[in-house]
Amino acid sequence: MKTIVSLFSGVLFALGLSISGMTDPAKVTGFLDVTGAWDPSLIWVMVGAIAVFSSAFWGYKKSRPILAPTFNGPRSGMNVDGRLVAGSAIFGLGWGLSGICPGPALVNAASGGSIYLVFAVSMAVTLVVARRVSQISATRRGSDDVKLA
Repeated sequence: MKTIVSLFSGVLFALGLSISGMTDPAKVTGFLDVTGAWDPSLIWVMVGAIAVFSSAFWGYKKSRPILAPTFNGPRSGMNVDGRLVAGSAIFGLGWGLSGICPGPALVNAASGGSIYLVFAVSMAVTLVVARRVSQISATRRGSDDVKLA
């Protein structure tokens, strides 16, 4: 059942990205270019995402998941550290420069666009390398608290 729900959620998300225009790098860079030829049309995508997230976030403590024993919400004691800031900065720079982020890249890769296939493979390799580096670093520190998904 989890697999079916995950597949449905992924397809629904991909459909939403496609319909909203988030898979078009020119549209995304136009939205991010607030000092030039700004295209504000993606504001509605952002407003919709914030509305859905907010209702789910504020209601999740009062409810129970259907397909899991508990929600995996933020843990107390999670700190903003250098790795988080650096990763966020790299993500933002990559998105701003290319106009594409991981979700839309995977949607576009599924359509067979070669540049998006290269992007998706590069992203996968980078995730594997980052996981391995974190594991090596944690081992050297004598810690096993690094659990990257």
